[in-house]
Amino acid sequence: MRSLNRVTLMGHLAADVDFRQTKTGKTLATFPVATNRMTKDKDGEKREVADFHRIVAWGKLGEICDKYLAKGVAVYLEGKLINRSFESKSGEKHYRAEIVAENLNILTWKKTKDGDQELGIEPISEEKEEEEAVVA
Repeated sequence: MRSLNRVTLMGHLAADVDFRQTKTGKTLATFPVATNRMTKDKDGEKREVADFHRIVAWGKLGEICDKYLAKGVAVYLEGKLINRSFESKSGEKHYRAEIVAENLNILTWKKTKDGDQELGIEPISEEKEEEEAVVA
């Protein structure tokens, strides 16, 4: 039987991107994405709860994330879930679930780290569509 490991998220960056190179020279970017969900508290009241997901982007995608993403930017991403383990310097074994990004769409734009203003994605109303049709 074939299996499927697919993750789709839409949320906001909860912190700036951490960009680095591995010892072998591969580039990677890591950042947390926050998603919201509704839940009920012990009194039965609905409330919104944020979940934080660790995202890893390798190579060129990681470079793009480093250049264009910042805390608060909304993203839509697709990838796969991986579970990895590692030992800390003190010898403790740690386990971490990560989402390896394969596709990423930036939903809101901010200034780049170089200070350049990037084009923002703006919803187009019906009136604006009519104005643009007349101009074209």
